[in-house]
Amino acid sequence: MTTNTTATDSSSTSTSPAPAAPLRVAVIIGSNREGRFGPIVADWLLARIREHADFEADVIDLADSHLPTALSYNPSPETLAELGKVTPKLAAADAFVVLTPEYNHSYPASLKSLIDWHNAEWQAKPLAFVSYGGLSGGLRAVEHLRPVFAELHTMTIRDTVSFHNAGALFADDGTHKDPEAANAAAKSMLDQLHWWAWALRSAKEARPYGR
Repeated sequence: MTTNTTATDSSSTSTSPAPAAPLRVAVIIGSNREGRFGPIVADWLLARIREHADFEADVIDLADSHLPTALSYNPSPETLAELGKVTPKLAAADAFVVLTPEYNHSYPASLKSLIDWHNAEWQAKPLAFVSYGGLSGGLRAVEHLRPVFAELHTMTIRDTVSFHNAGALFADDGTHKDPEAANAAAKSMLDQLHWWAWALRSAKEARPYGR
C-alpha cells in the first residue's frame, strides 16, 4: 500500500521537460543586383516561416554587406566590419534558406563570396533553397550550389520552392497572385528543414560534429 501511494505521489509531482528552444533559421537573400526581385520573394518566404511556430528567422541580405571576393587569412578592419554583419547570424543559425536567382546559368557572385568567407558556420546544418528566374525558375543555380555546400558538410534539403517567370506571379503589392501551390510547396520544404534542424541540433548536443 505504501509503495503504491509513493508511486502515485511521485507521478503526480513529476514535471514535464522544458520545451526546446525555437530553431533559428537564417534566410539569405543571395542577390545584390540593382532592381533585384529577391526582396519580394523574401517577404513571401518570411511570411511562410512565421506560420511555422518552431522557427525564428534572421535575415541576411547580401545587398547590405560588401564582402570582398579576394579572400584573406588576415582580413582588414573594413572586411572584419562586413563579416560582423553576417558571421554571427550564420554561426547562431540551426538551419538556412538560401534565396537565389539564376545569373548566366548559375548563382550570384555575392552568394559565393558569402559562402567562401565561412566554413565551420555551415557545418552539420540543413539548408533549403528557394529560387526564382525565367523559364528555369532558378533551378540551375540551385543544382550548382548543392555540391558547393556538400563540400562544407552542409545537408541540403531535396525539395525546393522555385518560381518560374517570377515577375508574372506576384502583384504590384508583392502578394502572390495564386499562392496555393507555392504555399503547399513551402510548407513541405520547411517541414523537412525543421526535421533536419531538430535532428542535427540534438545530435550535436549529444556529440560534437567532427570532420
